[in-house]
Amino acid sequence: MSGLPLITDSWFYAVAVPAVLLMGLGKSGFLMGFGSLATPLMALALPVPQAAAIMLPLLLVMDATGIGALWKERDREMLKLMLPAGLLGTVIGTLLFGVFTSKAVAGVVGAITLLFLAQRLLFPPRRDAAPPGRAAGFVLTTLGGFTSFVAHAGGPPIQAYVLPLKMNPLRLTATLAVLMGAINLSKIVPYAWLGLLDARNLATSLVLVPLAPLGVWAGVWATRRIDSTWFYRIAYGGMFFTGVKLLWDGLR
Repeated sequence: MSGLPLITDSWFYAVAVPAVLLMGLGKSGFLMGFGSLATPLMALALPVPQAAAIMLPLLLVMDATGIGALWKERDREMLKLMLPAGLLGTVIGTLLFGVFTSKAVAGVVGAITLLFLAQRLLFPPRRDAAPPGRAAGFVLTTLGGFTSFVAHAGGPPIQAYVLPLKMNPLRLTATLAVLMGAINLSKIVPYAWLGLLDARNLATSLVLVPLAPLGVWAGVWATRRIDSTWFYRIAYGGMFFTGVKLLWDGLR
């Protein structure tokens, strides 16, 4: 690979390797709330659009790995609502690319995430409370598609809808794997059109590809074995740390 126009900065790889593994673990459902930290972590060494471009091929490999392992567990009815909404979000992201900076998007997503968690903590729903409605699901998933397009940070808005549903962890993970796989696949043409998938970024992605399935495999193994109570505790904890990090990135 010596002839490829790679990124050679050692600091980039010092943050990129854990970022890719973290994203894989998030994709698997295990450490779900932490996956959206991957692009901000990689952005410590690169501009956010370039970090997002390098991450996209890796996400596609992770999506294929997760879908292959969990396809039969997906919730078809939920996907009928969420797939159109998520794809609408990527269309909006394409049309508004450059209008909203990645910094502004990070700040808004971080604030929404922390407000959602504060609401859940300060005003916890009753046990017999109705789950979030389909309209809320459509809006939040559309927002997730948009923020996923800009910075691969679609997790927090979508999780704000799905986590209160208290689904079986494996079924939830499988459903999100299919949803995010479709969203990420829809980004290829817009990213290429916007000039983000250049030879240097693609070559760097190729070097990191062997890491992409590792976190997914490890996380799927853990998700099949973890108690649902701890699954949701970890997910909410991940949302908190992600919200703080994204808000910090937006304000600094």
